Formats: sequence, C-alpha cells, structure tokens
Amino acid sequence: MTDRQEIARQIVEETCPQRRLNLENIKLFSEIIRCRKFHKGEIILADGEICTCLSYIEKGLTRQHYVKHEKEMTEHLSCEGGVVFCIDSYFNGTPTHLVVEALEPTIIWEMPRTLMEELAETNADLAYLYRRFMEKSLILSQVKADILRFESAKDRYTKLMQLFPEIIQRAPLTHVASYLQMSLETLSRVRSSI
Repeated sequence: MTDRQEIARQIVEETCPQRRLNLENIKLFSEIIRCRKFHKGEIILADGEICTCLSYIEKGLTRQHYVKHEKEMTEHLSCEGGVVFCIDSYFNGTPTHLVVEALEPTIIWEMPRTLMEELAETNADLAYLYRRFMEKSLILSQVKADILRFESAKDRYTKLMQLFPEIIQRAPLTHVASYLQMSLETLSRVRSSI
C-alpha cells in the first residue's frame, strides 16, 4: 500500500497541477485522509446512507447507480485518479439514493468533509485543493450532460472512448450502455460500426 504522504502528494499533483503545495500543507492533508479497501462487488456507499467523504480512487473501478422502475441505472463510472461522492447527500447531509459499488478490487482514500472544510477555512492552499475537487466534479458532470443531450449514440460512445478509454476496456458493457443511456443492443450496434 502507498504511504499516506506519498498518496497525499499524488492527489494534490493530479488535482492541482498548476499550483505547488508546500510539504507542510501536504502533510496536513495526509493527516486527514484514510484508506479503505473493497472487494469486487462490495458496496462503498449504500442507498440511504449519508455521503460524508470525497473518495479518491488509488486503484480500481467504481460505479454509482440508482434503481428506476426496478432497473439499475448507471450514473457514473470512475477509476484511478477519480474522485467519487454523492453531491446532494454530501452537501445537504441527507441520505443518498445512489449506490457506490466497487467493480474491481478497489483502494480509495477518503477525505472527510468536516476535516477538509476545517483545513480549508484556515489554509489557502488546502482551500484551493478543496475547490479544485468541486470544480473538476462539476466540469465532468457538465461534459457528461452535454454528451447525453447533444450527441448521437455513436458519438456518445466515441466521446467516452476518447475521454475515458480505461472505462470502456474495464467496465461491463451493461454498465457502459446504462451510463450512456442506451440499450445493450444499441451499444453492440455502435461498437460494431466503429
């Protein structure tokens, strides 16, 4: 397993590549993160729980999904370097309707909201780090929304291949189809046409 300060540095460098944080701030950040390991198929956050942490994926693949008309709908797929959290539950402190599941053996580093906010109140570098987590999440949500709104099925799949090829290679096709809001049959036709 990765050393805490080493993973803290990695998270900071990936999240804030244009701004260097000094070692003292990286050490402060490393002191609040905690490691959790999950087996394939294990639930990271269940429907009805409150999301209290941002979760950085060191290793593995996760899926956020919900149930609609007795069918699981994939909301988000994320792998190494991704940050996973349920936005509404996280900010409002209410139970989530999403489920976060490990699709592979997964190692995540949790950043508790209360501790992140305490650090952000007194430390400009860590406030910037926290803001960057939120900005990246919002941008990713907007990109996905635009793809789903404006792109054809073929273009949605092509964009996913371009932006996140590892998800196409690693996630079960049923989850990819659901994520792209298409049937498995449509996904098969799209894949065969490319």
